Amino acid sequence: MSRDDPTESSFLDVLDRQILHALVQDARVPFAKLGAVLDVSEQTVARRYRSLRQRGVMHVSGQVNAVPLGHARWILRIKSTPDKALRLAESLARFPDLSWVTLLSTGSEVTCVSRPRSLERRDALLLHTLPRASQVREVTAHEVMHRFEADEDWPRFSHLFTEEQLRELGPARSGCALDRRSRLEPAGPEAPMDLTPEDEAMLVLLGRDGRAPYAQIAAETGWTPPRVARRMAELTQSGVLYFDLDFAVERMGYSVRGALWLRVRPADLDAVGRAMATHPEIVFVAATTGPTNLMASVLCRDTPHLYRYITERLGALDGITDFEVTPSLRVLKQAQTLLDSDRVAPVH
Repeated sequence: MSRDDPTESSFLDVLDRQILHALVQDARVPFAKLGAVLDVSEQTVARRYRSLRQRGVMHVSGQVNAVPLGHARWILRIKSTPDKALRLAESLARFPDLSWVTLLSTGSEVTCVSRPRSLERRDALLLHTLPRASQVREVTAHEVMHRFEADEDWPRFSHLFTEEQLRELGPARSGCALDRRSRLEPAGPEAPMDLTPEDEAMLVLLGRDGRAPYAQIAAETGWTPPRVARRMAELTQSGVLYFDLDFAVERMGYSVRGALWLRVRPADLDAVGRAMATHPEIVFVAATTGPTNLMASVLCRDTPHLYRYITERLGALDGITDFEVTPSLRVLKQAQTLLDSDRVAPVH
């Protein structure tokens, strides 16, 4: 086993990690099905799931992918006056359209991901809110052109299953469907999908709890449970709705995370992005616009692990002409959770 093997954690036992992998594969997998696959009772799976949530280890949420709605995703780098950077990050963490709000180790730069649901909300943030903030010195916006899909999503626990168990679990259903199709569909986007008020109510509820029961969503929307299930399947298939897990990574044995900003020769961009998507240390990698054309989120056990990754694995890739590493000093908000010390806490 490698010294940098991301599967070992004394904080989680084998069953915990198997449950986490199953949820990454299918965030709404029935506990009865998962219990049958793992040869434990449905009650045991449910109890372990509740414990993981209550301990702040993980949180399941439904996410809205703005791309099928006709809007781009942006990665923002915001330079601030050092004495006000933390306050800026705390303010940005409260914006519903922003996720992965991170104060970098320089102490004067904040990064975040913007997924605006309308042009008006995009322009309000980029053209009004940020430029008028006295502590903001500079904003660089990178539009996400293409996300490279990993063969297996982090934390990569599939080795804990037999081949038969993996077949019983079925293919991954929690990732962004649009990203999964992007390599197979070179044609332009279809007409943006319109969301109804009932859709919006369902999406808000799933943002708080990605495993909210159909009956609970039906009560919120006025639909019947079967109609909720059908509409959820439609939105998932279209790529508008996908499910994600936030983790308390520090409690899982990872003390170093940050961003890589790379310049890659255009002819090598796709090959480098695909290769990085297979690296266990990479949890997100995308081709972007801006002064750098490839951005990746990296997660390592410690600084020596980060050094080995850069020099041994990243350094072996052809086509990279320059790169910058920006370690995270503090992550204030993940996809749909705030970080309270080393625990994930859902945004309400």
